[in-house]
Amino acid sequence: MVEAGSEKQPVQVAAGEQGELFPDDSLPDELVGYRGPAACQIAGITYRQLDYWARTKLVAPSIRTAHGSGSQRLYSFKDILVLKVVKRLLDTGVSLQNIRVAVDHLRLRGVRDLARVTLFSDGTTVYECTSPEEIVDLLQGGQGVFGIAVSGAMQEISGTIHEFQAERADGGIVEQHGPDELTQRRNARKTG
Repeated sequence: MVEAGSEKQPVQVAAGEQGELFPDDSLPDELVGYRGPAACQIAGITYRQLDYWARTKLVAPSIRTAHGSGSQRLYSFKDILVLKVVKRLLDTGVSLQNIRVAVDHLRLRGVRDLARVTLFSDGTTVYECTSPEEIVDLLQGGQGVFGIAVSGAMQEISGTIHEFQAERADGGIVEQHGPDELTQRRNARKTG
């Protein structure tokens, strides 16, 4: 169990790790991202929140930042995942100051590592657990009040991200893949 913000060695991240998570090449490399409005819809936040968090560097876009009026930020899958986690932490009453400490710690991890993380909070401190034993230890200590499984947020994003147009930072063309089976079933339920 690691308390968010405690001293820890950075995790080495392999290049192109997003592509390894998505074997269908729906996110082929680290140059592919989503504009602000799409990131908001995928993460379930308002554009005002997105803009504030980018300006205060809570969650800044890792692919392309805004450079003056009219330029578009470009958010990676990991950025959107962190946005969703921040939203969940805010919804449970964790202060922005404590969220900032947790986000700084999450930035050190690769996407694959984030899938193994569960965040717990007692409303004051955010704890990171990466194994069932750590979760049991935390709960036996009477500290954890609620938990956020990052892998759950990742699955939610993976299920909806295909509905949005991706963009390459270098201006190249991104092939639009058809919706996956789960998305097709959800859409059929909505209209049927």
